[in-house]
Amino acid sequence: MPFGVRDIAIDLGTANTLVYVRGEGVVLSEPSVVATDQRTGEVHAVGIEAKRMIGRTPATIAAIRPLRHGVIADFEVTEAMLRYFIGRVHRRRFSHPRVVMCAPSGVTDVERRAVEEACLAAGARQMHLSEEPSAAVADAGLDIAEPTGRLVVDVGGGTSEVAVISLGGIVVSESLRVGGYELTEAIATHVRRAHNIAIGETTAEAVKFQIGSAGPGEEEDVAEVRGRHLISGLPSTVVLSAEEVRGALDDSVQAMVDAVKTTLEATPPELAGDVTNHGIVLAGGGSLLQGFAERVSEETGIHAGLAESPLTCVVVGSGRALEEFDTLERTSASATRRRSRWRR
Repeated sequence: MPFGVRDIAIDLGTANTLVYVRGEGVVLSEPSVVATDQRTGEVHAVGIEAKRMIGRTPATIAAIRPLRHGVIADFEVTEAMLRYFIGRVHRRRFSHPRVVMCAPSGVTDVERRAVEEACLAAGARQMHLSEEPSAAVADAGLDIAEPTGRLVVDVGGGTSEVAVISLGGIVVSESLRVGGYELTEAIATHVRRAHNIAIGETTAEAVKFQIGSAGPGEEEDVAEVRGRHLISGLPSTVVLSAEEVRGALDDSVQAMVDAVKTTLEATPPELAGDVTNHGIVLAGGGSLLQGFAERVSEETGIHAGLAESPLTCVVVGSGRALEEFDTLERTSASATRRRSRWRR
């Protein structure tokens, strides 16, 4: 590796972007938000500063999330965001890092190329895409190269990934375009329909963290929510119960649980037995929803537990792959040649 060039892994998420530097660990974790000037396209803020602007900007400035459901929705803004984050951890002007980029297992070829192009345009010298479920299992301390089935559920901001992994590859997978932001939107939608009050994303997210749950808890709390009344137009307040919020979240939570069931139904019998023995690994920020692990366990009959670090396990698992970057490049090139032969 050339002097001064550092290999990095990036978990480019709908909610947050994390950067792992080889030999140093996770060095950056910031929201995937960019504030830009609508007239000139100039970037005003990225990350934490930009997130604070959501819902509070004048007409000329927009604070947006350039990714939707785990894939790029705005190419130019994503490139600017990546350039900023890479520059934060890799300050040498004339050297370009090698990057392992995390991506959902269900991305299309077009979406995959968009991620590759954005990463290279942002200053990467080489890049390799790593599938999020495999990376999450790798950080859990499990040897995915063994012929043993492991089931991982990665609930991110925009997608939920369910995959059975064996011998280093994904055997069965289900990718669902439902994640933490659908849960947040469900709360905002419920408050608007049931109470005629409009609340912002930040407020709905705070309610989710405070009293959101996937199942009944020992203590049912309440949350006071302030917003704008849709009829009078005046500021208004409503008190939400945990049970009410749980009802608003139920459709999205059930969709995630159903994806786990669908994956298990398609799993070969021997691997299904391994999953029963070893349990289900839950990763991603969405899996931290209160009662989610218990809900998955109850509906599948298989123990489900959180990864050691659900928020960082994907990027740390991808960071482990940096040690084998040359091998990854050879494997990727070989797979590309095979796909080309199949097309012919």
